[in-house]
Amino acid sequence: MTTPALDGIRVLDFASVGPGARASRMLSDYGADVIKLGPTPKDGGKQIVPPYYAYSGHRLMRRGLIDLKADAGREAYLTLAREADVVLESFRPGVVDRLGIGYEATRAVNDRIVYCSTSGFGQSGPQSSWAGHDVNYLAVSGYLDCSGRRADGSPPLPGATVADIAAGGMHAVMAIMAALLRRERTGVGEWLDVSIADGAFGLMSLYVDEYLATGTEPGPGHYILTGRYACYDIYTCADGRHLSVGAIEPAFWRNLCRELGLEQFADAQMDDDRQDEIRAAFAARFATRSRDAWAAQLGPADCCVAPVNTVAEAIDDPQYAARGMVVEAVHASEGTFRQTGPVWAGTTAPDGPYPVREGTVTDTADLLAEAGYERATIDDLLENGVIA
Repeated sequence: MTTPALDGIRVLDFASVGPGARASRMLSDYGADVIKLGPTPKDGGKQIVPPYYAYSGHRLMRRGLIDLKADAGREAYLTLAREADVVLESFRPGVVDRLGIGYEATRAVNDRIVYCSTSGFGQSGPQSSWAGHDVNYLAVSGYLDCSGRRADGSPPLPGATVADIAAGGMHAVMAIMAALLRRERTGVGEWLDVSIADGAFGLMSLYVDEYLATGTEPGPGHYILTGRYACYDIYTCADGRHLSVGAIEPAFWRNLCRELGLEQFADAQMDDDRQDEIRAAFAARFATRSRDAWAAQLGPADCCVAPVNTVAEAIDDPQYAARGMVVEAVHASEGTFRQTGPVWAGTTAPDGPYPVREGTVTDTADLLAEAGYERATIDDLLENGVIA
């Protein structure tokens, strides 16, 4: 097995939910030693926690509970930070500095630290203090407005947390990777201000650039990607399931028309006056066979189609099986089961099932012992509720 790309990189992660948590999941998949740090129970507010043991978000991570409002708790964090490479946090802007665990305090004990602050709207600007979730960041970026409409004319709710995972989590991972590479060259760490709303705006660059260049405001039905043409749409099949069509390039469009026996539309792909006619003909043809029958015919024929899978179907999709996107895990009391696999490239997966620990298990005492704390000091911190 090859050595993971981030082998030897230690991450202290304060992010319990949202993009920071997604980022630490990806960093761990690439081999980083991720330590999830949270508040002790007396201070911990209730978070959104998946109600099932199969959750892959904390796979292969260790966990520590520290009361950061206590002087001894802050000192414990700073001790751990001395040997860390990355700190991930998702507090409201300004909170980490008030707690004494911000970038400057951390850099004072470790000038090589890459300190990544993830927040909804960033650390500056008039909305930086606003609370938010995935749908809010997709809303302000224009993403929702360019999506199709519900019956009442409002934009739909996205089916996945696109902003948290892509605009926030992947944004943070790219910034962290770049900062680690820069540190290898310069020996100096840096502070990263990752805004989910910024990342969502970046996802909209195709439409933003078009508007800035032409003054034409995008929206549903505006162009190919927002439903203007029949070549890029969703169609219902005979079994009530759906097929996605993305035949943008003329060659793919011609292949699709040929396979459907609708060659009369081969030269009308971008003819605005014929789109209703084409859609009606396509809908009628797709309604004659099942989704899987159409996918089996059209997929290998270079038509740019794919089935609209349910989650249950996606899990057993042979392509995902071949790519290792569903892996085996084992839990002490629940046994062996399947869970979401790592999304990675260039790294070899470890052998055997992934171990999943009980959610109540913590490593706080062991982590502080590794950092040089005496057993008596650790016991005193436990007795006083500074760690748990």
